[in-house]
Order: sequence, then C-alpha cells, then structure tokens
Amino acid sequence: MALGGGPLGAIIGRYPSAVAAGEEDPGGGIIRHDRKCRDIPFLALFAAFWVAMIVNSSFGFNQGNPLRLTYGLDYNGNICGSRHGDPDLRELDVRYWMNPNQVYQSGLKNNKINLPDAKAICLMECPLPAEDGLNFVCDYPEGDIRLSVDDWIDRDYDYFEYLTPEMRNSSLQLQGPCYPVIFPSVNVYWSCQFIARPSNVSLKHWQQMGGVSIDENMLIDKTIHDAINSKSTVLKRYVADIGKSWPVLIVCGGIVPLFLSVIWLLMIRYFVAGMPWITVFIFNALVISVTMFFYIKAGWIGHDPLTVVIGESDPYVSIGGREINHLHLAAVLMTAIMIIAFLTSIAIARRILRATSVLKVAAKVTGEVQALIIFPIVPYFILAIFYMFWFSATLHLFSAGQILQNDCNTNCCSYDLKLGKVNCDSCCGYSIHYTPHISIAILFHFFGCYWATQFFIASSSTVIAGSVASYYWARGEISHDIPFRTVVSSLKRLLRYSLGSVALGSLIVSIIEWLRFILESLRRRLKFVNSSHESCFGKAMSSSSHCCLGCIDWTIKSVNRNAYIMIAITGKGFCKASVLATGLIMNNILRIGKVNVIGDIILFLGKLCISLFCALFAFLMLDEHKYRSAHNKISSPLVPVLLSWALGYIVAKLFFAVVEMSIDTIILSFCQDAEEHQGNAQYAPPLLMETLDEQSELERLTQGP
Repeated sequence: MALGGGPLGAIIGRYPSAVAAGEEDPGGGIIRHDRKCRDIPFLALFAAFWVAMIVNSSFGFNQGNPLRLTYGLDYNGNICGSRHGDPDLRELDVRYWMNPNQVYQSGLKNNKINLPDAKAICLMECPLPAEDGLNFVCDYPEGDIRLSVDDWIDRDYDYFEYLTPEMRNSSLQLQGPCYPVIFPSVNVYWSCQFIARPSNVSLKHWQQMGGVSIDENMLIDKTIHDAINSKSTVLKRYVADIGKSWPVLIVCGGIVPLFLSVIWLLMIRYFVAGMPWITVFIFNALVISVTMFFYIKAGWIGHDPLTVVIGESDPYVSIGGREINHLHLAAVLMTAIMIIAFLTSIAIARRILRATSVLKVAAKVTGEVQALIIFPIVPYFILAIFYMFWFSATLHLFSAGQILQNDCNTNCCSYDLKLGKVNCDSCCGYSIHYTPHISIAILFHFFGCYWATQFFIASSSTVIAGSVASYYWARGEISHDIPFRTVVSSLKRLLRYSLGSVALGSLIVSIIEWLRFILESLRRRLKFVNSSHESCFGKAMSSSSHCCLGCIDWTIKSVNRNAYIMIAITGKGFCKASVLATGLIMNNILRIGKVNVIGDIILFLGKLCISLFCALFAFLMLDEHKYRSAHNKISSPLVPVLLSWALGYIVAKLFFAVVEMSIDTIILSFCQDAEEHQGNAQYAPPLLMETLDEQSELERLTQGP
C-alpha cells in the first residue's frame, strides 16, 4: 500500500529522466519532485533564537567574572586574586576571616551577624599560630601605616609593632587593624577553614596582653565549613572546574571521540562480523574501569581519594565536603550500571548474529558511498566552535552577579586606617547579589545548547539519509562519482528546502526533554516534602507518570529520526513526513522490529564505549599534578569527567548516525519498495537483497518450522 496519495517510487526515482530544470542530481533524478521550502516559521524562530542566545551571552560577558566562582571577597568587596582590586590582589587569593569572635557569633542561632559580614582579608596562604609567641594578621597597609604591600607580605601581614597606642588598644578589643592568630587553619578551596583547636601558647600570650576573651568550640570551624559547602558555593566550584579543565575537555570531549568514532566506522566497514562481540566486551571492560576510578576517588579503594584541602594539611584533621559525597553517589550509580550492563550483555549474547546481519547493511552502504564516513566532520567542527562559545558564556553567566555591600543591622566597629579612628558606620560585608533574571538567562542558555545540539545532529542525519536514499533508489543507474556527489547534493537540498523542518523536529525533542526535566524536578521536591504522608496511590501515580514521560520521549525521538528520513526522501514538511514514516513503520512493524532492535542496541553500546573511554581518559588526565595542586586544582573530577562523557557521546552520536541512518533509510526504503511491488523489492541493490535474505533465512532457522 502506498502512502501519501501515491507511490514513493514516483517521487524518488521511478522516472530518472524527469529532472527539474536547473537542478543538479548526480543520480539523474534519483531523489526529485516538486520540492519547496517547508516549515519556514520555525526556521525564522530558530534564527531569532540565535539572536537571543547572542544577546543573552553578551549579558554574561559584560557582567560576569569567572574569578568569582573560585575566590571569595575581602572586607572591601574585592575578589581575592584579582589584579583590579585595591590593592592589587593578583597573588593574594586565599580568603581569611580575621576576627574569630565574629566567625563564632555568625554561627549562633538568631544572631544578627552573618559570615559574609565577618571581616575577611585576602592572603597568599592561611596563617598559622606561632609556636612560641603570638602572630598577628593586620589590615592592608594604608593611611598612617607606611608600608608597601610587598613589605606587608614579607612581614607575614604583621605590623603590630608599628601601631600607635590607640591602634594597639583597638586591636586588643578585636577591632583591628591587627588581629591575633589563635586558631590554626587550612586552605579549603581558597578559604581558610579554622580548626577548633586553639594554640595554647598564642592564647596565653593574648590573655597576658589584655586581649578580650575569644570564643572557642566546634562552632568556630563548623560555621566556615557550612559556608564553603553550601549548595550554591559547590555549584560555583563545579562550574569553575569547567574553566580550569578546558584542556581535558578539548582532548577527551573532542579529539579522542573523533578519532575513536572514525576508527569504529572503519572497523564496521572492514571487520563487521566481529564488531558486535568486540563492542560488548569493550563496553563491559570500560564500565568496570570507570566504576573503579570512582571508587578510588571516593576513597573506597586505594590511597588516592579526593582531598578538599589545597596544599599540605594536618594528617590528624579530616575535612570533607559535598564533592566527596557526590563521588560516593556516583560510585554507587556506576555500580548499578555495571551490574545492569553485565546482565544485558548476557541477555543479548544469543542474538548477536542478528546484529551482525543488520550491520552488514551499513557496511555495504558506506563502502559504496564513501564520503559518508568523513561527512560528519563538517557538523563536528560547527559543534566544536559552538561549544567553545557556549562554555565560555556559561562561566560568565554563572558569575554575572553584582558585588554589593550587605544590608545588615550588626553592632560592630573596626579601626579605619584612612580615617585614623574606630568606625562603626560601615561594618557590613560584601556579597555577590543575583537577580531573578540571571536564573532565567541561565535556563535559557542551557535550553539553547540542547536545541542547537539537536538541530546540528538532525541536520547531519538528514543529509546522510538523503545520500543513502539516493544510493538505494539508483538501481545501478548512478554514475561512478556518486560516492561523493550524493552527499553534496543531499546537503544542498537540506540547506535549500528543509532547514525549517529540521528546526521544528529538534525543537519538539528539546521541549519534551525540558518538560521531563521540569516535571521530574517537581516530582522530587513534592516527594521530599510529602515523603512521610505519601500514599501508595500517590507513589504509583508518581512512578507511572515518570514511566509515561519516558515512553513519550522515546517515541518522539524514534518518530523524529524516521521523519528526517522521509524529509530527505520526499521533501515534505516535518508533520507530513512524520505521518508517512509512522504509517510505513506500522505496516511493517514486525519486519523492522526483528531486524533493527538488536542492531540499535549494539550501536548504542558502541556510543557508550566511546563516551566511557573519554571518561576514563579524563580521569587519567585529571590525575596529573597540574589538576591536583595550586591554582589549577579542581574541586572534583566529577563534572569534567561527566562533561567528557557527554561530549564524547555527542561526537559518537554524530558519527554513528552514518550507520544508524543508513540502516533505517535502507529498511524504510526497502519496506516501501516491497509494498509498491507486491512484496518483491525492485530497487534494492543485489548486496542488500543478499543481506536481507540471510536475515530471513536466519529467522527461519531460529524460529523453527
């Protein structure tokens, strides 16, 4: 039965001589009919989206400063480590809270002072108490203190001996400009975290000098620990890790998957019989390897766990953070994935021969249309440029707040070196304030990334489908230069007629994915809030809704992929092409299902193999000294590894579309060809017929009489 009011053969090549005037077609009219631009409003919407992305990113570039993601603020509102501070703080990147009593009081309930209001200063390293006396940390030198910043640093930030009697008395009241170093501290992600173990020698000297009483207990370090490990601060560190590990992302998210994808396609071409077995074996080995690396970094295996301390630390002090907890969770999830992967491998072992038969189809096509193997390099480079821009904009958007003085009601005073007296008017600290529109800008930025990625992958898939369809419906009438010209012609048709349809299809997938994300977030929040009161009916509804959303998402993606094939073949709009593809699939559901399911599983495992290898290589690169110390130290390997995995998967998907779209296009064309000719396909090349006959014979043998 023909679809869409007539046989597709008439549209895509039954009359090769009837080529439209002025239209080049290397196959002499193989794919040709009354094409015209389709879904133009959605192409205009996509263009408007790009304008909005540029404007949105420009806001981030103008307002953001990635240093804010890593370093804290001092009592003047300067970013530690910034060369634009007053004074120049380019080497002073560690934040230290000078007044221990303010730190203690900020941790008390119902207290007016908060830690952002406690007086903080930028230093080169965290100070330690003296072993036989008392050290001081003094304000930046200014006013009557005639010291340069370099001299102040050389003196370990201590100019207490130069203070006037008035300044000394103010310092003994913990009002500055100098403050005693009583508690040892360690550098935890560029903030000095106190350890509730005061130096008895320093505390005794302080008391002998007549200093005010200093509060001490576990609250002194818990307060700073909670601030350093707040959700927003951890998120900023994760985003900052992207900027610090950009060489890893380029290598593991770009170069390595490109190389592996091309190698995999070549092996499919020349070693198709063994590729399913090799893919399954490598997949299981990589899952186990990545899981072991998570165990190592989580501290469950070996002696190389993640440490939150920058530089040397007291071996008797154990300091953890959310990053370590997240690694523990990742290790548990990878363990579950490892078990599922092993069981899946056992389940499909007996069906590997079917996958081999299906992959032969793609191997034959790529052998005839050789340009298909190298064509994905074009969208690959476009995506690479886009991701460089997108990641840079991400760093700036996440740091695009305003540094403003806090509005506080604290009753505190500190010595002002410029005024030469104790000042009680401006004791509030500084914080980075984010407006609601920044959150909207970030959400739009992520949605834009997903839509753009889907658009480029869909465009590449449509070009591949058009090339493969030209090969199928040629029936031996193609000239010898078609291996390259079919790809070029298919690309021209996409750019001239079908970009709007591709924009619509990719937009639908993006919207469905984001609806899933939003509903899943709401479901988790409601489950968390009402966990103790949730009924069995509520749990069942929650699980079923989640399952339904997953099924809808899978169906939409499947329909989209086949719709792109029909767009490439017929030139119809997205909706009409979806109807054609759906009808053709439903009429041949058993044939397509038996032939294609196992092949899709092997291809999916192949993409996972490449992405897992990227993650494994990212672990190895991040294990270098460069990323474990000093300014390039990342807070956790989790985000760079996951990004390397995601980018590797996207690149693999881009290249594996050659095989996927070849198989799907050939099968859809074969089904349509068979329907038009009473079950006997007339346009299928001999090699394809041989492969499908082998598949039919295999089915007869496995199903029995």
